[in-house]
Amino acid sequence: MACPELSVLLPVYNGVSYLREAIESILGQTYTDFELIVIDDGSTDDSLLIIGEFADSRIRVFSQTNMGLAASLNRAIELAKGRYVARQDQDDISFPQRFEKQMAFLEAHPDYGMVGTWAEIWIGDKKTRRAHKHPSDNLTLKFDLLFNNPFVHSSMMLRKSVFDEIGLYTNDKSRRLPEDYELWSRIARKFKVANIPELLQVYREVPGSISRNKINPLLDRAVAISRENLAWLLGATVTEQEVTDLAALMNGRYHLLSTKPNLQQLSRLVMRAAETLSDVHLQPTEILRKRAMIRLRVLKNHYLSYNHRRLSIVTTAFSNIVRKLTGWGAVA
Repeated sequence: MACPELSVLLPVYNGVSYLREAIESILGQTYTDFELIVIDDGSTDDSLLIIGEFADSRIRVFSQTNMGLAASLNRAIELAKGRYVARQDQDDISFPQRFEKQMAFLEAHPDYGMVGTWAEIWIGDKKTRRAHKHPSDNLTLKFDLLFNNPFVHSSMMLRKSVFDEIGLYTNDKSRRLPEDYELWSRIARKFKVANIPELLQVYREVPGSISRNKINPLLDRAVAISRENLAWLLGATVTEQEVTDLAALMNGRYHLLSTKPNLQQLSRLVMRAAETLSDVHLQPTEILRKRAMIRLRVLKNHYLSYNHRRLSIVTTAFSNIVRKLTGWGAVA
């Protein structure tokens, strides 16, 4: 086919459960000038058979030994012919007008590097009452990226030229999962970013996935990226421990905290981050003031939860010591 405007990247690994539905949602888009690049990442199920059911000249299929999500996406980007690239996960669904609306946005806003959408949250085939409705404006998204990821990976569309300036998904295994948060953070330092405030995607929660697991190393890595983002913005005005405590508390990773995190100082850092970001982009501080207040409430709640848990641990330890010394009750 002639070079399309858009390349859709679909990495697949053992995706039989929902793959057919994902592909159908792409082929059913109202915007049609695209290629669909499917990277089969060493699937051991019938994923390739499902892909082969679709006789559509826009589909390009590549198979490889298992390399992981980031490497598969990097290969797909290098193979892409379009000026724009869009993401799609094997278990998610794109609503018909998703590509059309994202293409229109990027065409109308040449200074934006990427745009996502809101997404319905499904568990398996069941629609829930929940949704990912992240902020849509550039400045608020840049502020939120300091702490965690305000984008749905499977909903993203980017200019391919962005990768020429900031590079591809990271090859550093210690920074993968969440490789998307790491990439968005780099992009937002050089380009404007946005979400279309419409439900144009289905994000499917799969029971047992790492992102749904409470013992989640992904969140520890997110803390590391948040810490880098805060240090990049605030520079020499903050210490490594301060940004670590702030990133850890914002993400509820109490085991990464120092012994006595200073809530007052961390609250000042949140406000300073909002003010600094406003100054950098020559925007009134009021735009971020409400968002900063929301973050301060999150910070306070995590701080209280952390101290409650710490007090509970100390109380339990003290009770056990008393029992041992006095012989009152068995010690578990």
